[in-house]
Amino acid sequence: MTTQNTDVLIIGAGLTGLTLAYLLKDLNIKTTIIEANNRIGGRIITRRNTNEAPVDLGATWLVPQQTNVLNLLKALNIEVFEQYYGKTAIYQPNPTKQPQLVSLPNNDSVSYRIKNGTQTLIETLKNQLDHTTIQTNTNAVSIQLKAENLEVQTNKQTFYSKYVVSTLPPALFNQNISVTPKLPSVITDVLSKTHTWMHNSIRVGFTYKTPFWKHPQSSGTIYANSGSIQEFYDHSNAKHSLYALSGFMSANMADLDQAKRKQLALEQLTSYYGDIALEYLSYEECVWKNQKHTTNTTDNFVMPQQNNGHPVYKTPYLNKKLFIAGAETSPLFSGKMEAAVTSAMHVFNSLKAEIN
Repeated sequence: MTTQNTDVLIIGAGLTGLTLAYLLKDLNIKTTIIEANNRIGGRIITRRNTNEAPVDLGATWLVPQQTNVLNLLKALNIEVFEQYYGKTAIYQPNPTKQPQLVSLPNNDSVSYRIKNGTQTLIETLKNQLDHTTIQTNTNAVSIQLKAENLEVQTNKQTFYSKYVVSTLPPALFNQNISVTPKLPSVITDVLSKTHTWMHNSIRVGFTYKTPFWKHPQSSGTIYANSGSIQEFYDHSNAKHSLYALSGFMSANMADLDQAKRKQLALEQLTSYYGDIALEYLSYEECVWKNQKHTTNTTDNFVMPQQNNGHPVYKTPYLNKKLFIAGAETSPLFSGKMEAAVTSAMHVFNSLKAEIN
């Protein structure tokens, strides 16, 4: 097995890992990112088809209070646009009730989406990393403290690095990577019981030729307590020239096959819109439970947001050489893109202080 030396080894090429590499690029140090998947982006996925609206199947929305990620987007010259909700929503409280069109409350708050899909942020960050090596299909197996470095064994080679930053969901890190000397049990207990955002979410979307939901007696905003679809929103592009509906499907649908999930979603949309809902251009989905490099395989129930932003994530380990980062480790907007960027900034400032 070959060996490679680097100054900072980042495990995971999601938003935290790529943002950290972007922040480190001017420090004149060698940075390497390893990613277990055959793609980069982590829990950010945008499906793009020619002449169709981009469909986000992972992290999607931003709010004005998420200043760190919005400042990053501004620095990268990436545009955002306001999410369209409309003034009404289709609401179905339970299977025995007919869907009804309800008025949405007046709300001065807004949410944004990224022009051309959230993956634009991932692609732009990658293009900034001229001197950073990104190796996909490479998963870390073990981390061991040596005299001056950390030795990281992967499925392909051995890395020797001054610092290692894991950006994996903490529960996944705890399950898949052995650490020598062992981390204290008080830390591994928190790792194993930290909620992983989107781990059981199902995101689906349909693209269409026309926005048939945008007439006065309809809506692209759907809230349902029954059926396969739970929340759906207008997912048209920034110019409102390409059209889509996208949202969340019930996690109970995870064990069905794709064809059955699509059938159930179309049946529900047809009950709201009529047969025009069947005239879709494409169907996209992501069942996050099936993403093995996102979700750990234990059956232990973890409460939503449990241990997100826990104080143990502020401290580096193994002689201040190992950092545990990622969207779950930041206390503000945990699990969101803001938390991913904030975590990267925290580790960058810590590394900068150590290196200088």
